Amino acid sequence: MDGAGRRRIFLMRHGHVDYFAPDIADLRAVPLTDEGRRQAEAARDALHNIEFDIAVCSGLPRTVQTAQIVLSGQAKPPALIVREGLEELKSGRILAATREELAARLAYSFDGAAASGAAFLPDGELFVEAQARIISALEALVFNDKWRTALIVAHEGVNRIALGWACSGGLATISSFEQDLGCINLIDIDVTPNNTGAGLQIERVLIKALNVTPYDFLKHGLARTSLEHLFDVDFGGARPTRQE
Repeated sequence: MDGAGRRRIFLMRHGHVDYFAPDIADLRAVPLTDEGRRQAEAARDALHNIEFDIAVCSGLPRTVQTAQIVLSGQAKPPALIVREGLEELKSGRILAATREELAARLAYSFDGAAASGAAFLPDGELFVEAQARIISALEALVFNDKWRTALIVAHEGVNRIALGWACSGGLATISSFEQDLGCINLIDIDVTPNNTGAGLQIERVLIKALNVTPYDFLKHGLARTSLEHLFDVDFGGARPTRQE
C-alpha cells in the first residue's frame, strides 16, 4: 500500500527564549534569543545532509523560527506546515516572588502526569487531554501525509508526551524525558496496511536517538536542566525542594 514502510521523524525542541524580556507582552509570541538562534544553527549544520520530505511546527514563533533556520541548510527545503495540535501544553497560573521560586515550582511540572485529573500546573490543561491532541496530531501525520523523513519542531511538553507514546509508557514516563533547548530526537515508525487493506496502522515505534544537542554533544556545559537554563537559575546541582 502507498505510504507503508518506515517513517523517520527528527523531533526537535525549539531553541532558547527569554520569557522575562522587558518587551514581551504575550508569552505565546516570545521569539528566539541570540542563543536560541545559535542552537538552531547548530542543528541546521548537523542535519544539512538530511532530505526532509515534510517539515512541521506548532505555529508559535519560537518553533517557526527554529524550523526556518534548520531548513535554511537544505538544498530543497519543503514548505513549513503548521499543526496547532502540537502547541505546548496550556498552563494555568502560578504565583512566585522570584525566578528561583518559580523555577522550583515548575521543576515538578511533569511528575504525576498519569494520575487521575493531573494538570499542567494548577488550572492548566489536563495531561490526558494534551496527550490525546498531541498523539492525534502525530498519527494524522503518519496516516494522512505521504513522506519518509520529517522534521517536527515542537515544545518540551509535546516532545515528552510524544516520547512517552513512542516507548509505550505513556504519561507515567514523561517526567524522565529531559528535553534540552534545541535538542533533536530520532524516532522511526514502521507503518503497515491495516486488516481492512484500505488504511494504515503503526506496527512499531523505535526511539533511535534521544535529546541530542548538536551545540554540545557530550553536554559538558549542560549541567543544568533546560528549565533552570531558561530561568537562569542554578540550584547547585541538586533538584530544588518540591514547592507545595
